[in-house]
Amino acid sequence: MRVPRTFVFVDISGFTNFTTSQGDDAAGRLLASWRAVTRDVASDTGVRIAKWLGDGCMVVAVEQRDAVTFALELQKRSGAACAPLSIRVGMASGLALLFEGDDYIGTAVNMAARLCDAAEPLEVIIPAEQVEDLPEGVVTVPHAPLSLRGLPRAIEVVTLSGEATNAARNDTGELWTRSPFVL
Repeated sequence: MRVPRTFVFVDISGFTNFTTSQGDDAAGRLLASWRAVTRDVASDTGVRIAKWLGDGCMVVAVEQRDAVTFALELQKRSGAACAPLSIRVGMASGLALLFEGDDYIGTAVNMAARLCDAAEPLEVIIPAEQVEDLPEGVVTVPHAPLSLRGLPRAIEVVTLSGEATNAARNDTGELWTRSPFVL
């Protein structure tokens, strides 16, 4: 079954060197702190952490706006959680094959992972042609085209920056918000 999704890959930049210089215990504390923040931000923004990838993660969102809000909020809140390191983020949207009920495969997944690999610390990048309706307060900044491993041609990308100011979700269509008896 193919489903439209936005995929976000996040990586802590410099984690391997940090582990080598500071030791496994310090790396474990940093990673635990960052994962706790990541869980909180995912919960707050309505995205799902599909899997942990060592010092990173793969996140899935039904709506691109939620993925953008997640990425920028995580970038902001990760500053304290993974200091002195920072995160880098790659994002892509498209149809993906829902595989065995809990995993995704497809070009959008691969592209998001490759964009994360290509991102610089503190960058959130997405293919320019995939940018949809961004949350208020979020802007795109031109970025040089990127040649990504496994893709036949360089792709135009943009960096996302800012802070989503209209991220609140209010679900007023649910039954629990209605009066059970109307006279």
